[in-house]
Amino acid sequence: MMTKYIDLEAPYNDGIFTKLGQELRNGKIVVFKTDTVYGIGTNAYLEKACQKIYEIKGRPIYKPLSVLISDISMLKELVTCITPTEQKLMDAFWPGALTIKFKKKENVLPDIVSAGDEYIRVRFVKSGLAHRLIKEAGVPIVAPSANLSGSPTGTNIKNIISEFDGKVDYILDSGNVSSDTTSTIVEVENEKVIVIREGKITKDCLAKVVSLKN
Repeated sequence: MMTKYIDLEAPYNDGIFTKLGQELRNGKIVVFKTDTVYGIGTNAYLEKACQKIYEIKGRPIYKPLSVLISDISMLKELVTCITPTEQKLMDAFWPGALTIKFKKKENVLPDIVSAGDEYIRVRFVKSGLAHRLIKEAGVPIVAPSANLSGSPTGTNIKNIISEFDGKVDYILDSGNVSSDTTSTIVEVENEKVIVIREGKITKDCLAKVVSLKN
């Protein structure tokens, strides 16, 4: 595969994002900077494209993929309901670096996205490159960290290029990311919040808004 490299720190034609949105919608694999670290993304609705993400990263099939959305209407297409505590989390921390597990609608996303689970992990981004790409694509995007499984989180663009050149369709270079802190992942059980992974949003911040399960 020939990887197309685009330096977003140099002058570029803004129309490139329309093209990239089409490519993502069609299942192409794009490495880009998210609101946290670099992600490796594609159309969340396309099973073969999502399968390719697993294969490229060497990601164990039992690990679910997070889904990025650019507006709340996308969420309503994916989940069965939003509980009061989930709504509190959304009101307090979205858009932002909080990934929330929701009960998914059946037969909407391919099972591979949730690793066969009945829940999906969703994050809402409202600014930056990730938001622009999702909006142009018009579909939710899966975007795990752009690193091979077991390697450091995707923050250094030279390392990312070294690992993914020839394996993905596009690499969008926005320079290095200063922090390797990823999003916080939570789920709600009986209206109490379980922290699956603590990231940018700390447990202390969460505890000011909702009840945490010990």
